[in-house]
Amino acid sequence: MSNPLVDMEKPDVIFAIGTNMTECHPVAATRLKKAIANDAKLIVVDPRRIRLAEIADLYLPIRVGSDVALLLAMAHVIQREGLLNKTFIEERTTDAEAFLEHINEFTPEWAAEITEVPAKDIEQAAIWYGEADRGAIFYTLGITEHICGVDNVQSLCNLALMTGHIGREGTGVNPMRGQNNIQGAGDCGAVPANFPGFQPCADPASSEKFSNLYQTPIDQGKGITKVTALNECGKSIHAMIIDGENTVVTDPDRNHCEHALRSLDHLVVIDIFRTETAEFADVVFPATAWGETDGVCTNTERRVQRLRAAVPAVGEAKPDWWIVSQIAQRLGVPGFEYNSAKDVFNELCSVSPIYNGLDWDRIDRSEYQWPVPEKDHPGTPMLHEKEFKNGRGIFKSLGYRDPAEVVDDHFPIWLTTGRRLQAYHSRTQTGRSAGIEYLLPGESLEIHPEDAERLKLTHGDNCRLSSRRGSLEIPVNITDRSPRGTVFASFSFAEIPINILTGSGYDPVTETAELKVCAVKVEAIN
Repeated sequence: MSNPLVDMEKPDVIFAIGTNMTECHPVAATRLKKAIANDAKLIVVDPRRIRLAEIADLYLPIRVGSDVALLLAMAHVIQREGLLNKTFIEERTTDAEAFLEHINEFTPEWAAEITEVPAKDIEQAAIWYGEADRGAIFYTLGITEHICGVDNVQSLCNLALMTGHIGREGTGVNPMRGQNNIQGAGDCGAVPANFPGFQPCADPASSEKFSNLYQTPIDQGKGITKVTALNECGKSIHAMIIDGENTVVTDPDRNHCEHALRSLDHLVVIDIFRTETAEFADVVFPATAWGETDGVCTNTERRVQRLRAAVPAVGEAKPDWWIVSQIAQRLGVPGFEYNSAKDVFNELCSVSPIYNGLDWDRIDRSEYQWPVPEKDHPGTPMLHEKEFKNGRGIFKSLGYRDPAEVVDDHFPIWLTTGRRLQAYHSRTQTGRSAGIEYLLPGESLEIHPEDAERLKLTHGDNCRLSSRRGSLEIPVNITDRSPRGTVFASFSFAEIPINILTGSGYDPVTETAELKVCAVKVEAIN
């Protein structure tokens, strides 16, 4: 997030797009509710009428996968209505002239045809955000899990640059992280294009730095993504370690995923439970859970937090860092001689510019948000306050493109996926918690009453849901929460593996799967 969580209480206009925050980030969402109680306007963009839409001042029920069209039209209106922050654009951005020329053609009427959102509502959203003193953007995986996920994010950044809604209290472009320590994982280099601290792999100085650290030549250039790794299983990749991820349940195109794992000569899984993915493993290492582990977590607002073991580990369970370091040492890989989580974290601080000012003892009270470049630095709750670290903010001239799959006569209904409040992610943990089944006994397919009547579906009965990759049976939940022509289900229940159906395409830059949209057909089971 560019701004701290406390800033969620401070906007006068909130633009929430592709985020079911009250279910997926319910604690953080309480801050937005405080802002609304203080008369902030809330604009919600989502295909489903989620709880956030119920409390919105303006709800835009967008057709799945059409976000770029909506955002281009909003940019068009902001310029047309004279709502540009010309001083900010002149002093802190580049490529504005080409961008402002580019958006002339993308009218609200054009976008309405694609998004199925009335042109007047697109205009209203743009004017409210453009006129705001403090306009804040919040998004989650509903924006990124598309073949145009990068375009979606860059389109949001364009709106912030046009209006100067960044680098100030109550503003910003704020992605809410989907799991605990996703931010910390990225900070540590768990992304293919960066070393720890977002130092580019393509930079010769960075490559040399980490080659020296690990006493191993490291090639310059981007590494492979998980998508490529699964595609190469049994080809160029013969062994794999999966740590703390239930790949079989959460990755797209489950049949392809299972085939890939079976193609390996050796699979190691590190986890706190025997997950569906662990069933494919040759070796399973039991890991300690969060309450049994000393370590560090960096949360969605870049706050670096100490974790302290509250109870002793059960059985043979060990911390993940210990397991990984022991594997490395037995493979003869230098640089993994750690004795504690403190050793690991202090090494990160020594090699990452955004952590250079921190160490194990300084984060004792979890009070710092990176970047913290030197020892006496107070931390950086708000990014981009006076300047952009990489120079000027760059406007991106983008076009709209359809999802990888569009509806047709054979697959005439859109499927979108997401999460539910009662089930965290793949239910590896919440599925083992007594009482949860009372709140959410199983998965169901949300379908609009008119679609259900047309397809002769009965509430509570099973239907057959099929895509180009597979099919499954799932109970019907007739509700107007999902719009006509679109159905919804979560991927939380392994016994109803929705990820069999998904995986129609990938973003060409990040290779993020298009989990939020694919074409399906729904059939009654006689």
